[in-house]
Amino acid sequence: MIHVVKSNVCRLWTETSYVHGANGEPLLGVTIGQALDRAAVTWADQTALIARAQDIRWTWHELRDHADAFAAGLLALGLRRGDRIGIWSLNRAEWTLTQFAAARAGLILVTINPAYRLSELEFALNKVGCVALVTATAFKNSDYIGMVNALAPELAASIPGQLSSARLPQLRAVIQIGGPPASGAIPFDDVAARGGEAERAELRELASLLQFDDAVNIQFTSGTTGSPKGVTLTHHNILNNGYFVGRAMQLTAADRICIPVPLYHCFGMVMGNLAAVTHGCAMVYPGEGFDPLATLEAVQAEGCTALYGVPTMFIAELDHPEFARFDFSTLRTGIMAGAPCPIEVMRRVVEQMNMREVTIAYGMTETSPVSFQSAVDDPTERRVSTVGRIHPHLEVKIVDTEGRIVQRGQSGELCTRGYSVMLGYWGEAEKTAEVIDAARWMHTGDLAILDDEGYCNIVGRIKDMVIRGGENLYPREIEEFLFRHPKIQQVQVFGVPDPRYGEELCAWIRVREGETMTEDEVRAFCQGQIAHQKIPRYVQFVDEFPMTVTGKVQKFIMRQIVEEQFGLKPDETA
Repeated sequence: MIHVVKSNVCRLWTETSYVHGANGEPLLGVTIGQALDRAAVTWADQTALIARAQDIRWTWHELRDHADAFAAGLLALGLRRGDRIGIWSLNRAEWTLTQFAAARAGLILVTINPAYRLSELEFALNKVGCVALVTATAFKNSDYIGMVNALAPELAASIPGQLSSARLPQLRAVIQIGGPPASGAIPFDDVAARGGEAERAELRELASLLQFDDAVNIQFTSGTTGSPKGVTLTHHNILNNGYFVGRAMQLTAADRICIPVPLYHCFGMVMGNLAAVTHGCAMVYPGEGFDPLATLEAVQAEGCTALYGVPTMFIAELDHPEFARFDFSTLRTGIMAGAPCPIEVMRRVVEQMNMREVTIAYGMTETSPVSFQSAVDDPTERRVSTVGRIHPHLEVKIVDTEGRIVQRGQSGELCTRGYSVMLGYWGEAEKTAEVIDAARWMHTGDLAILDDEGYCNIVGRIKDMVIRGGENLYPREIEEFLFRHPKIQQVQVFGVPDPRYGEELCAWIRVREGETMTEDEVRAFCQGQIAHQKIPRYVQFVDEFPMTVTGKVQKFIMRQIVEEQFGLKPDETA
C-alpha cells in the first residue's frame, strides 16, 4: 500500500509542469568587483580582452588595473555609491572598463541602446537620474556627441564634470570615448588620471561595504508597448547567471568567446563578459557593430572556441560569400539565443561551423537573462527543437489563464522564480507588481510547453499568439514549417485584424539570392501539409525585416505596415 502511494505521488509530480534546477554547486556569494579580483589573481597573465578594431589585448591583471584606475577617476568626479552612470556605445574596450569600474565603485550601470535617438536618450537618462554618461563620439551615421549637445546645449560652455542642463537636470558629467574632443566633455582616457590615493582608499573600503544584493545594472526593455521600463538587476542576479551560462558550455580558462552581440544587452554583458570573468575565458570583440565578415575573421585569427549570436547573425555568417575560406576547427561551443532558431540554421551551424556543442538559451532581461539552456551533450534533436532544461537554482512553472499549473505537454504561460528575478522596474512599483506576483514568480508572457524530461519548448508570445475564429495559432510553428522550403531564407509570421475571423495570418518572406517565388507557390507548399487555418492569407516578399539592434524582429512594426497597406483596423474586430 505504501509503495503504491509513493508511486502515484511521484507520477503526479512528474506530470505537473513545474521544474526546479536543484544543484549541488552553490551560488556565488560575491560582487562583480570581487569576481574581477579573483580573475586577476587566478588568471593574471592570461588574455582577458581582445578588441580587434582597437588593437587592444589585455590580461586579467591589466583589465583589473585599468578598471580600478577608471573607477577611482569616477569617484574623483564626485560619483558616489548608488549613483547611476549611463553607457551609450557599441562594443569597445571602454564599454567593458566602464562595466567593471562602475561595479567596483558601487555605481549602477545604465546600459543605453546605441540605436536610441534624442527622445529615447532623454527619457532613459531622466527616468533613472543618470549623474554621468559615458558616450561614444560617433559610429557610421550615428552622431552621439551631436545628440548629447542637442539635448544639453549648455555642455559646450560648461566646466567638464559640472554640467547644468535644463532638459537633463541630474546629468553632471559627460565622458567622451574617442574624438575629436567635444567642449565640456571629459575625454575617457583622462578620467583615470583624476583618481588619487584618496579615491584608491575609498575603493578599497567600498570593496568590503558593497553587497551582492546591491543593484548594479539597469537595462531598458524594448518598449514595444508604451515607454521602456528600467529593469533593475543586482550583482547576484547577473554574476551568477553569467557563471551558470558558462558552466553549461563547460567553459574553462582555455576558451575564447567571440562576442559580436551588443554589450548593452544581457547577451553581451552577462552571457559574454560575466561568463568570461567567472571562468577565466578571453572576451573577443570582432568589431564595434556586427559584421559577418569581421566575425568570421575573428573566429579564425583568434582561435575562438565559442561563438555567440542570434539566428539572423548566424544566417549572415553562413551565407557570406567568403564563408568557405574560413577555418572553424577551433570552434566547439557557443550560444544561439535572442529569437527562435530555425531548425535548419542550427543544423548548418553544427555541421558547417564545427559547433558540435552549441547551446540554445532562453530567458528575458527581467531574469538576468537565462532560465533554460541546452547542454553540450544533449541529443541533436533536443538542441534543435527545445531551449533545453532549467538552469541551476531556478524554478519554472507553466500556468493557464487562471494561474493554475498545467500538466506536462500542455501549453501555458511560463513563470520563473529564483535568484535571477530582477529587483523590479526602476521607480515603477505598479508595473513591477503586474509581472512579479506575491510569491515572487516572474510572469514572462511567453507560451511554453514542458515535456516529461523537463525540456522546454517556447511556442510563442501571449501577445503574438493569433486567435483566428476562436482557434489559437502559434506563428513559430508555421515559421518552422515554411522554413523547410528550399527557396526561403527567412520568414516571419504574425497576425493582422480580420472582420470575419478576428485575425488572419500574414507571412513576410525573404527568398534566397537568385531565387524567385510567388504567393501561389507558398500556398501550394502548405496545402495538405498543415491545417488550412494555418496557411497565411497574406504573403509578402521583402528584402529585410524591421529589427532591434540585438537582432530581434519587430513584428509590431510589420503588423502596422500591413494594416495600413490593406486598410485593416484593429477596432473593426472588437
